[in-house]
Amino acid sequence: MKKLIGMAITAGVLSLALGAADTEASSYTIKPGDTLWKVASSNHVSVSNLKTWNRLSTDSIYPNQVLRLTSPSTASTPAPAAPAATSTSTYTVKAGDTLYKVANAHSTSVSKIQQLNNLSTTTIHIGQKLKVSGTASVVVASPTPAPAAPPAQTNTTTYRVVSGDTLSKISRNYNVSVTQLMSWNNLSNSTIHVGQTLKIQGGTTTAPSPVQVSNPASSKVDQVLSIARTQLGVPYAWGGATSSGFDCSGYLYYVYNRAGVTIPRTNTIGYYASSFTVSSPQPGDLVFFKNTYRPGISHVGIYVGNNSFIHAGGDRVQITSLNDSYWGKHFDSYKRLNAMK
Repeated sequence: MKKLIGMAITAGVLSLALGAADTEASSYTIKPGDTLWKVASSNHVSVSNLKTWNRLSTDSIYPNQVLRLTSPSTASTPAPAAPAATSTSTYTVKAGDTLYKVANAHSTSVSKIQQLNNLSTTTIHIGQKLKVSGTASVVVASPTPAPAAPPAQTNTTTYRVVSGDTLSKISRNYNVSVTQLMSWNNLSNSTIHVGQTLKIQGGTTTAPSPVQVSNPASSKVDQVLSIARTQLGVPYAWGGATSSGFDCSGYLYYVYNRAGVTIPRTNTIGYYASSFTVSSPQPGDLVFFKNTYRPGISHVGIYVGNNSFIHAGGDRVQITSLNDSYWGKHFDSYKRLNAMK
């Protein structure tokens, strides 16, 4: 009898240990020296399955990359890309959120959230409250209520940052808030740099009139950045050049042509050859990287300011800091497309 009880306890402990091992083996973080074959062999799966489960188009991997070791349909519930859904039907946008991430976190679609909140684009801003479930309300046209303190100027103007400027100083000069400036310019923090162009919607100035930017190139840059951000979260697809999936060069082709800058569909080397080097990058310039999945120039993104770039890299379109340990060591140069002169 004692022997039977001992065997039962042993079997239970073994079952718990195996269950824990299965949980721990659902993902793997790449270490220096790893290869896709090595990871597959050590976790008893095939290279083909690893590539399918992680949407990899090549065998290239990089340190700190997290790989799924089981099929998405059989794996345990993954951690959400954005904060987990709450019991309420609304969600308040936080820094780093995109409509794609919010939709994933709440098990819905981008189009459904747009419908529920009467959004015509995928642009959202920090502090915005979004309805993430329920039904869309009928929009009854009504006059826009007059603001409490109507500005003397209602058209959107632009201001080019000069030495000594801060968002706080600029907001005081134009009688607007720092939060408004950050929202209008898609800023995740209050850092600005000399030469940066800021959009100011209305506001009355108590300082000299802002520089009115009439340069067509500046207008094109605004268009480039706006279109680039609408594609955040779109999956990475080797050779892709549509909003259903991009690779890095296909993403450039899509964004710039829709912003009115005609460029051919080529690869990173082609764009490297059709641009010129700049020492001080401006938003809209290109950022090139070398020796990633192949020797030489091998990746490209669009500089968005604040030492960051937007690109189709990893598994989706995303914004990455140039201080990132992987991309930082593969940085090559800043360049500007000849078509943007």
